[in-house]
Amino acid sequence: MILAIVWTMVGFGLLFWGAEWLVKGGAGIAVRLGLSSLVVGLTVVAYGTSSPELLVSLKAAWSGQPGIAVGNVVGSNIFNLAVILGLAAVIRPVRAESVAIRRDGPVMLLVTVAGLAVLWDGSVARWEGALLAVASAGYTAWIVREARRERRRDEEVFGAMPTGRALVHLGVGLALLALGSNLLVEHSVAIARALGVSDAVIGLTIIAAGTSMPELATSVVGALRGQPDIALGNVIGSNIFNLLFVLGLAAVIHPITGAEVRDVDRIFMLGTAALLWPMMRSGRTVGRREGAVLLAIYAVYLAWMWPRG
Repeated sequence: MILAIVWTMVGFGLLFWGAEWLVKGGAGIAVRLGLSSLVVGLTVVAYGTSSPELLVSLKAAWSGQPGIAVGNVVGSNIFNLAVILGLAAVIRPVRAESVAIRRDGPVMLLVTVAGLAVLWDGSVARWEGALLAVASAGYTAWIVREARRERRRDEEVFGAMPTGRALVHLGVGLALLALGSNLLVEHSVAIARALGVSDAVIGLTIIAAGTSMPELATSVVGALRGQPDIALGNVIGSNIFNLLFVLGLAAVIHPITGAEVRDVDRIFMLGTAALLWPMMRSGRTVGRREGAVLLAIYAVYLAWMWPRG
C-alpha cells in the first residue's frame, strides 16, 4: 500500500510537469502563428493541460475500466469549473471577453448537453465517439480561423520561443504525460479498490482532481499575472475538449459500456456549465463572490457523492 501511494504521487508529479512542458512548447508555436491569448487558452493551453485526462481515459477504456474513463471526464469538468475557475476568481476577479460570452460559453453549455445525452445510458459506442472527435476538430478549426482574422499577438504572455525548442518541449511533455498517466491509473486504482471504493468514484474524484492539476496551476498563474483570458479560456476549452475529444477518442479506441455515472454527476456537470454563462454576463466578470459560490458547489458535490464509495 505504501509503495502504491508513493508511485501514485510520482504519477501526479509527472502529469503536472509533462503538461507544463507541453503547454510551453505549444504556446510558443501558437504565439508565432499570431493567436490571441484567449484562443491560445481555448486551444493550445486547454488541450495541453487536458492531455492527462486524455491519456488516463484512453488507458482506462483500453483496460476495461469504463467507470474511470467516463468518471475522469465528468469529474474533471466539474472540478475545472467549480474549483479551478472558482479559485482563480477568488484570487483575482476573472474578466470575460465579449467573444467568450457570445461564442465560447454557449458552445461549452451545448457540448455539455450533447455529452450528457450520449452518456445517458452509461455507454458510448464507437460511432458516437467518432462523431464527438470530429466535432472537436471542427470546433478547433473554427476558432483558430476566427482568431487568425484578428491577428493579435501575445508574446508578453508566453514569451517568444524558438521553434526547435518548442518542439523539444512538446516531445518531452508527451513522454512525461504517458508515463505519469500509466502510474496514476495503475496505482491509484489499486489503493482505492483496497479501500472498497468503486471505479466511478475513483475517476470522479481522485483521478479527476489529479489530472486537473495542470489546469489548476495554469489558471491560478494566469489570474496572479493578470491574464484572465488564459484562466477562463483554459477552463472552457478544457471542458469542451474533454467531452468531445477525450471521451470520443476513448470510445473509438474501445467502446465504453457500463459506466457508473449517476444522475447527481450529470446534474452537477450541467449545473456548473449553465451557471457560468450568467456569471460571465453579469458585469462581464466572474468575481470573488461568484468564485466562492463555485467552490461551495464543489464542497456540496463531494459531500453528496462520497457515500457512494
